[in-house]
Amino acid sequence: MSNLFAAESSSAEPNGLLKSLDPLERTDEISIDGYGLRAAEVAAVARSTERPRVTLSADSCHRMAQSRRLKDQLTASGIPIYGVTSGFGDSNTRQISDAKAAELQKNLIRFLGSGVGPAAPDEVVRATMLVRANCLARGASGVRPELVRLLIDCLNLDLLPVIPERGSVGASGDLVPLSYLAGLLTGQAQATYQGIRKPADQALVEHGLAPVELVAKEGLALVNGTSFMSGFAVLALRDAAELAFAADLCTALTSQVLRGNPGHFADFLFEHKPHTGVRQSATLVRRLLSGSASFDANVERPAPVAGGADFRELDQPIQDRYSIRCAPHVTGTVRDTLEWAEQWITTEINSANDNPLFDVEAGVVRSGGNFYGGHVGLAMDALKTAVAGLGDLLDRQLELTVDEKFNNGLTPNLIPRVAPDDRRAGLHHGFKGMQITASALAAEALKWTMPASSFSRSTEAHNQDKVSMGTIASRDAYAVGGLVRNIAAIHLMALCQAADLRGPDSLSRPTRIAYELVRKYSPHLDGDRPLDTEIELVSRLIASGELRRAVTAELTD
Repeated sequence: MSNLFAAESSSAEPNGLLKSLDPLERTDEISIDGYGLRAAEVAAVARSTERPRVTLSADSCHRMAQSRRLKDQLTASGIPIYGVTSGFGDSNTRQISDAKAAELQKNLIRFLGSGVGPAAPDEVVRATMLVRANCLARGASGVRPELVRLLIDCLNLDLLPVIPERGSVGASGDLVPLSYLAGLLTGQAQATYQGIRKPADQALVEHGLAPVELVAKEGLALVNGTSFMSGFAVLALRDAAELAFAADLCTALTSQVLRGNPGHFADFLFEHKPHTGVRQSATLVRRLLSGSASFDANVERPAPVAGGADFRELDQPIQDRYSIRCAPHVTGTVRDTLEWAEQWITTEINSANDNPLFDVEAGVVRSGGNFYGGHVGLAMDALKTAVAGLGDLLDRQLELTVDEKFNNGLTPNLIPRVAPDDRRAGLHHGFKGMQITASALAAEALKWTMPASSFSRSTEAHNQDKVSMGTIASRDAYAVGGLVRNIAAIHLMALCQAADLRGPDSLSRPTRIAYELVRKYSPHLDGDRPLDTEIELVSRLIASGELRRAVTAELTD
């Protein structure tokens, strides 16, 4: 057994999941300045039941005031400025007077109000609002601090815009979705508060706020950016990190209940293919397995051939099937994708990604393409592919667990054990329906792995002739995470049932903690019953991080 626990490099530490999962120091306030916002902070504001209050730094207000003064000076000089004294997109050759600049911003919000599809989840909207405020807080967009403060006030009150999910091509940023955010601030759209929808102007007044009158550039600064796709992306990253942990936990449990070979996770193997994420997963699986009866009994096997026989049929296979043996290599790709994807998304949420930007030091306005969501799109296409593969892995492990041909003596479909003469014999089907659902979810997740970023479409009269599709990629990644989380929940419930059938000695201390926590929401299956509500409860257990925190606390004792 010592070979399995040889000295391991610090890079294999399994609790180093992702910066966005690092414990967020308990705080009542997050001050934004456009430079230091962390993914963990976005997730806390988006999802926490006790959301930190967001404030705007004094440095940000100073920078915004400077860029606004430059904007006003340049506008007064009569030079054409894109989106300020010119039309938008291919209409940029149509210059207007300074006197029309405010009306132009109003019309921008109006004509972009063409979103369709379901409303984005509240957590995504909160993330979007925080990211957009932070991007403007960088101070290069030429907007007033008052505009950003109003956005922050709405966020702190949980007064949210209703944002249709569909309508963005990801460059010039999220024009259509973010127009609904601008519509909230100007009182032209719909808002929700505690689940109740009403006109934004009415909702603002009820909370002691007044709709803003946009001045030159401010409408464009609100809509011309990557904040909607980034809101989806940050939450998709966090979901994927929780799923990576859940998958490693499922792998350990699967090995235990199927009496698998723990030697597949020996550090020696991973020293010779040392991808960081793969080593993290293998290390975590080993630590989860340590101390179980099945682990201790199977470290050295099989026994040598005795009595000079030149052939024998082994009672157990030397190697487990790929979905167990190769599991760290699958989950490790998720972990390694998360590592670079989070770096990209963190840069994105701390960027000035509208156009044009005001260069105070040089005293000029600069037009560019910072609104392009290429990094977000590519990161999310990679993430959704990796996470969908995780769903496929868990679905395959579930098949081994429920199928009597492969589950090493467990019952078919994990039905309760009954005597042949028991009247219940033949009546129950256990996890048969659960496997069908898991297979459907895995197929749907895999279907969504088509890379959205490959589907650039020339639009807006060939002005936007190369676009990122980053928003679609981010929405896909967020949705795939939800599908795979349900697969993980189903598999965890099946593994707990298998542990009941196998007996308490099949688990280690850490996996026993997971078992007991799942059992709070999903009792032992002693006969057929609907399990849909329990799937949702266990899925929330994964999403909230409660499962990870409980199990890793046992690992660190």
